[in-house]
Amino acid sequence: MLFFFNPEIIIIQSRDRNALFCSHKFFRRNEIYMKRNCFLVSLVFVHLFSLGQKTITQNLPRPKLVVGIVVDQMRWDYLYRYYDRYKPGGFKRILNEGFSCENTEIDYLPTVTAIGHSTIYTGSVPAIHGIAGNDFVIEATGKRMYCTEDSSVTTVGSTSSAGKMSPRNLLTTTIGDELRLATNFKSKVISIALKDRGSILPGGHLANAAYWFDSNGNWITSTYYMNELPAWVTAFNNKKLPEQYLKKDWNTLYPVETYSQSLPDNNPYEGKFPGQSTPVFPVKTSEMMSQNVDIIRSTPYGNMLTAELAKAAIKAEQLGKRGTTDFLAVSFSTPDYVGHKYGPHAVEVEDIYLRLDIELAGFLSFLDQNIGKGNYTLFLSADHGAAHNPRFLIDNKIPSGYWQGGEVQRQLNEELEKKFGVRSIVASFTNGQAHLNNKAIDSSKLNEEDIRKNIVRFLRLQPHVTFVADVHNIKEAALPADLETKVIKGYNNKRSGPITFMLEPGWYGGAVNATGTTHGTWNNYDAHIPLLWMGWGIKHGTTSRKTNMTDISATLASLLHIQMPSGCVGEPIEEVLKK
Repeated sequence: MLFFFNPEIIIIQSRDRNALFCSHKFFRRNEIYMKRNCFLVSLVFVHLFSLGQKTITQNLPRPKLVVGIVVDQMRWDYLYRYYDRYKPGGFKRILNEGFSCENTEIDYLPTVTAIGHSTIYTGSVPAIHGIAGNDFVIEATGKRMYCTEDSSVTTVGSTSSAGKMSPRNLLTTTIGDELRLATNFKSKVISIALKDRGSILPGGHLANAAYWFDSNGNWITSTYYMNELPAWVTAFNNKKLPEQYLKKDWNTLYPVETYSQSLPDNNPYEGKFPGQSTPVFPVKTSEMMSQNVDIIRSTPYGNMLTAELAKAAIKAEQLGKRGTTDFLAVSFSTPDYVGHKYGPHAVEVEDIYLRLDIELAGFLSFLDQNIGKGNYTLFLSADHGAAHNPRFLIDNKIPSGYWQGGEVQRQLNEELEKKFGVRSIVASFTNGQAHLNNKAIDSSKLNEEDIRKNIVRFLRLQPHVTFVADVHNIKEAALPADLETKVIKGYNNKRSGPITFMLEPGWYGGAVNATGTTHGTWNNYDAHIPLLWMGWGIKHGTTSRKTNMTDISATLASLLHIQMPSGCVGEPIEEVLKK
């Protein structure tokens, strides 16, 4: 509403210019009244003008802090498998107060840690962001590359080589990078995980810091980020928390007989710590720690240590309290270490999640107290799931088994040598792909297309191989459309092998009767992940509509009103966001 003044007349005009009110006669008859109230009306005008000015200069609404939580190797069904034993303040709180995307899938192959963390925070896929595995092969040279290795930087916080890492192998921006760019670098982005790749890749190229755990018991970083640890990280390391935790040993949170969602504590499908005769509780970490405190990774204390560093970072860096939106990426790596060792039916895995639930409740309470409930946005997801142990499936009459990839590769190379006269044409089976010895092929002037056809023909005849696809002739593979798309998204032409092969459900490469579990396939046990949201800008509810891992950063970009990461192929999940 607009007010126009002159000594004899007030015209009141709404923002709809068709509505105009003139009160000349009224004011002439009430001249004395108007003189008395002119000052009051003037004050009203000044007040309304002030409100208008505040509206114009109002800050863009954003949360004070965004917290991304990745639980390494968390199957979607772990949300409900242990639901009855979760406390109100952890997983249940997010489910009850926030939003759950119940049908979120990983939309590429293979399903491994480095790719999962990269994809969550970039919204991209290996074909574009370039992280084609935990390790991958540079096709031009045949060199094997670790996802975050960088010989141009050095360790900060330790004398080991564990800090010779950076995000330089990541070819796109992350959502944290875009937040920093959108705020002219005012926002802080900090990333934390026991695993280097679980910290470095989520943080992106512009992170203020990424911290990961060294085997000497300290949190470290690299000169990519800084030349010395901040005083608060040094002080945190000086507390020697790993030693304090490990002295307590690891016993079950509740009486072991109450772990009804798990197999008996001593079963043939579980691995053991070095020195253990049987994989049973209690785990005497107090005796093992003298050899190496790095064993903390495979105990619930790894999650505790991670959560404590995250809290320390929030306080020391004043995250969420600096007048701009900050970003904290936290990955809980311990569930992956424990899952690989014991498998998804172990008491140890159930205990890890019951304890993680308590850690999560404490972390959410900390955020409420330090940032303010409703002032932060949080999401929780996983980088991949995990398979049932093949021997466990076999013993329970479910098709499964161990595929001997090394022997198959040997036989394949023998066949190719007979035909082409060159040894070791297939350099490796890595990430579910056949990688070629391109140097040998080029120097011998062999027909690569003919070689690929022979490889496809050979692998298709192998027992327990379901699909084989040459990405250069993908349509000939007759893959289901969804799998074809996942193969294409997972193939990076400089870092992936040209032949992808998939085993029957339940089958994995590995030693016969191997314990624990693994992951990497397209199947639901590996590719169906939790995706929970809570806090500022988030609705309460659920959706069973299919969503993808690539949608996470797109949704955050929409929430924050910033550009999506440079390689993002996902779409915002509109059901999650308040209008």
